[in-house]
Amino acid sequence: MTNDCLLEVQNVHAGYIKDVDILQGVNFRVAPGELVAVIGPNGAGKSTLAKAIFGLLIPHTGTISFKGENIVGLKSNQIVQRGMCYIPQIANVFPSLSVEENLEMGAFVRNISLKPLKDKIFTMFPRLSDRRRQRAGTLSGGERQMLAMGKALMLEPSLLLLDEPSAALSPILVTQVFEQVKQINQAGTAIVLVEQNARKALEMANRGYVLESGRDAISGPGEELLNNPKVGELYLGVGKGH
Repeated sequence: MTNDCLLEVQNVHAGYIKDVDILQGVNFRVAPGELVAVIGPNGAGKSTLAKAIFGLLIPHTGTISFKGENIVGLKSNQIVQRGMCYIPQIANVFPSLSVEENLEMGAFVRNISLKPLKDKIFTMFPRLSDRRRQRAGTLSGGERQMLAMGKALMLEPSLLLLDEPSAALSPILVTQVFEQVKQINQAGTAIVLVEQNARKALEMANRGYVLESGRDAISGPGEELLNNPKVGELYLGVGKGH
């Protein structure tokens, strides 16, 4: 593993049932501070890849290295302590707790004063600041997504795994959430963005990977993939002859 690599996935096979692999030899890498998009059709293995990276699914073969250490077999809480956070598509906040309590829960493993961290999150997400005493379950979908990101950032991770952050959001909220993702990345946090909205994801990504049938079929700079005719036809709604 090279020094310019924060996360490296090598020849990973993984699935939920014995002898049935959804991921069939995926190779994938993220440099420090990089924003990498993972796109592809439903069932291609995008969310499975995120779960395997975060220790929610143990690969049958292959290695996953984070900061130079093989993390295959580590539990999710051990991976969090090494500086990685994962935000699932659903059930990513505590609905009965207030916005502020959710942020505090995000940093439960840290033995430091949380006020400066909370202030930083409220500056980044002013809408959350306005609703700090409100129960998370009463927030809109976009606000919940912002809270989930804020909660993860309380740990000041080196890498943030985002699984479908724009799912089920209105177009206006999708734009807002993507702006926040870009802002988080520009502040120095590396991001893996697993996303159905392929065009928006690639427009802001340093690099992208197209998963097909559990393999990394195509990869390259985000802009290059946006202009790739095959990617355009299959995933961006660009027909032949356009």
